[in-house]
Formats: sequence, structure tokens, C-alpha cells
Amino acid sequence: MRILVSVVVLSCSFGLPCSAQTILKSEPLMLAPYEVAFVKDASCPSGKVMKVTGAIRGLHRRKACVPMPGEQASLVAATP
Repeated sequence: MRILVSVVVLSCSFGLPCSAQTILKSEPLMLAPYEVAFVKDASCPSGKVMKVTGAIRGLHRRKACVPMPGEQASLVAATP
């Protein structure tokens, strides 16, 4: 019984998403439908980043400026 409980507890802890988000320097060319990417863009005011959500074929991506605390994010370059 102890083994079963420990396996359940460990699987729950590994299944939780990471709290840090990656912020890209440029918008990715390919983005799967409903996939979200955060982009540091000049079109958003200071302290905010652009949240880009992928769309299905024939529809435009959704873009919105959202606040992103600096301690939760890391800045990387997008790879095409």
C-alpha cells in the first residue's frame, strides 16, 4: 500500500507544469494550433509581452499584450 501511495504522489509532482515561461525575441514562424508563445516585442508597453496563440488553417493568430513578471521568465531566441 505504501508503494502505491508513493507512486501516486510522485506522478502528481512530475505532472505539474513548470511555473517559468520562456520569452522569445521574435515570433516563431511555425506555431501549432492553440499553442502559446510569449514574445518580447516593441509593440507592447514596458512590463508586458505579446502572447501569441496559434490558429487552425485559414484563421489568423491571436495576439495580445499581457503582463509578465521578470522573475518568472527567461529570454531566448526563436529558432525557425
